[in-house]
Amino acid sequence: MINANNGTLDGCEGRYIYVVDLPTQFNTDLVENCSVLNPFTDECKILSNSGLGRRLSFSDDTVFSASNWFETDQFSLELIFHNRMKQYRCLTDDYSKSSAVFLPFYPSLDLRRNLFSLNATLRDEVSINLARYISKKPEWKLFGGRDHFLIAGRTTWDFSRKTENTSASNGWGNKLLDLPEIKNMTTLLLESNPTSKSEIGIPYPTFFHPVSGNEVENWQEKMRTKERPYLFSFVGAPRPNMTGSIRNVLIKQCLASEARHCEFLHVKEGVTAENIMELFQSSDFCLQPPGDSLSRKSTFDSMLAGCIPVFFHPGSAYVHYIWHLPKNYSSYSVFIPMNKLKQGKVYIEQVLLEIPKEKIKAMRDEVIKLIPSIVYANPNANVDNLEDAFEVAIKGVLKRVERVKRDIEEGKIGSFENVPNFFAWKYNFFGNLDNHEWDKYFVF
Repeated sequence: MINANNGTLDGCEGRYIYVVDLPTQFNTDLVENCSVLNPFTDECKILSNSGLGRRLSFSDDTVFSASNWFETDQFSLELIFHNRMKQYRCLTDDYSKSSAVFLPFYPSLDLRRNLFSLNATLRDEVSINLARYISKKPEWKLFGGRDHFLIAGRTTWDFSRKTENTSASNGWGNKLLDLPEIKNMTTLLLESNPTSKSEIGIPYPTFFHPVSGNEVENWQEKMRTKERPYLFSFVGAPRPNMTGSIRNVLIKQCLASEARHCEFLHVKEGVTAENIMELFQSSDFCLQPPGDSLSRKSTFDSMLAGCIPVFFHPGSAYVHYIWHLPKNYSSYSVFIPMNKLKQGKVYIEQVLLEIPKEKIKAMRDEVIKLIPSIVYANPNANVDNLEDAFEVAIKGVLKRVERVKRDIEEGKIGSFENVPNFFAWKYNFFGNLDNHEWDKYFVF
């Protein structure tokens, strides 16, 4: 019988995805040569289990549950996402049937090989070769790649180098995202450029990779009943050499809490995922300051534990994860402006103590409700009853590409940069504010 909702037997009308068959140099070769990707880290260990990493072992289920917990590296999402795509129910080998086209390139793995090289040409070589290759494909020509999407499992700043001088202040990374062919595509990143219309942020991978919706529901119920002896906590390390960092301020305020409202866990050698998740589960609020960039993997690990994130910069979450987190940021988080904290005008403990218990419960319930949409299911399992972070991202891509195609066919746009603002509040807000003005608009 034909599905009444979409007119197809398989329920895939409007959801078909065509996967480009790329030469192995752009993906699987990078995984197979994992031993030479990074001189400082065992990348083979990180990329094992389809990108999930080493399976975590633990003595009991006090902190974790079941067995689908892994020591997942924050930059392994390309491999996880691609392997999830292989399980996607609506794949097609017929481009004419497709609603979107997935490009299974592993840009962060490619970047790791030459990240610290002073040779800009070497850093850019594979990205440029990819752009040349896909622009010659027949499926590229109809929409100029505007129906294509890829995932770059690092932040936008790693792929947006503006100079050929790699030793300059803006000489980090490669220039993948500045290539014209890539600008035409939708790019999913761990942290997007907030003013870009072609970049969308998606959650960092957490430690948890469930195999069923029931497993997630059981975890959510466990987090609802957790005793939380700490009002707030901070898991991280000081950044004494990082100009503008507020971490020392956070640590000082946490340690100064006379009523033991705060607990600080210094992340250093010997600290385990179990230590981290145990503290998150014991806290009402988890402090999430910027790290090497504005966003952190820790944000999503803490939310997985039912802990309400406290942000100090709107670029830590609000303008990136527009498909995965609510626009109403105050429903699931607290915002304390960095400038006020650095100037000594705000004390975190005082701000959080003033939040009524009923409000804390409502915020925690919202965080726990979001858990399915911020975890990535185990790519080695066929999960049909869970709308995880992957599924949310795919729905967002399909909706976005549908709009782009329609506008192109109607002659409304000629390039991706002229695509109408689907999220005008995001682009207009961020594009019109300077750093020093954010605290005027984000006041708790």
